Amino acid sequence: KVLTNFDLEKMVDTSDEWITQRTGIKERRIADDGIATSDLATQAGQRALENAGVEPGELDMIVVATFSPDELLPACACHVQHRLGAENAGAYDLSAACAGFVYAFSTAADFVRVRENAKVLVIGAECLSKVTDFTDRTSCIIFGDGAGAVVLGESGDSSDVLYCSVGCKGGQAGMMTIPAGGTRMPASHKTVDDRMHFMRIRGREVFKFAVRKMSDLLIEGMEKCSLTVDDIALVVPHQVNLRIIEPAAERAGIPIEKVFMNIEKYGNTSGASVPLALDEAVKAGRIKRGDHVILVGFGGGLVWGVSVVRW
Repeated sequence: KVLTNFDLEKMVDTSDEWITQRTGIKERRIADDGIATSDLATQAGQRALENAGVEPGELDMIVVATFSPDELLPACACHVQHRLGAENAGAYDLSAACAGFVYAFSTAADFVRVRENAKVLVIGAECLSKVTDFTDRTSCIIFGDGAGAVVLGESGDSSDVLYCSVGCKGGQAGMMTIPAGGTRMPASHKTVDDRMHFMRIRGREVFKFAVRKMSDLLIEGMEKCSLTVDDIALVVPHQVNLRIIEPAAERAGIPIEKVFMNIEKYGNTSGASVPLALDEAVKAGRIKRGDHVILVGFGGGLVWGVSVVRW
């Protein structure tokens, strides 16, 4: 389902102009009732395996980056492993919010390096509509549902993951949170009545953090790999907000033409946003063999991560 800004005008006190000016989002995708994160993750995983020419039985590991799993137990990745028929693969979820895919990508790259002929399916998937408060006009305009996936394995050419780095500032965890449903505040009538199972975000503080952190990560990635802006073919960032991405790229000295964005169509899909954008960039011919590409994510935790890839 496509949920447009005009649809949201009928739901909360907002407008298409207000949303577009402040976020760059025009529409977002919302999963149907009965569709869970593992359903989206499985579809993305199937397509990635087909594109890579890899059979499910060849996989050694499946990592699903998500903070909106089907349930707390078992991991979303276990459902995906079963549906794909990847009987030889270990499977687990990784929870790092909007930096989740970059975290999972970094972990998978390390696994491939230490295990001969390893193949890992890395999926970023979210059904954020299930944890979005559609009475809160400051947050419900932002989020959408989606999934994207890549297969990592040993390269027969010069392709490589050149650099990965992740970080966390746990003292700022309260900036983005779902207060109830865990062991600190188990579900009760009161937590449901108080709408504490939905995301809560301190937007202004997150905005300041994200602009600075994204630009720092871009600079770090280039410096650690001895690359200049001219060497970078494309930056694929977490699709958080147009007003964050544009100034962050400018602060890092990267022309906006080298930054891939599709936020206007999908909104913020958290852990799914980087692989969704990466897939569209490849299909659009924006990335070719030998290109240097930077993947960057940041979000609730507060967490962040960057990966530099030679495609």
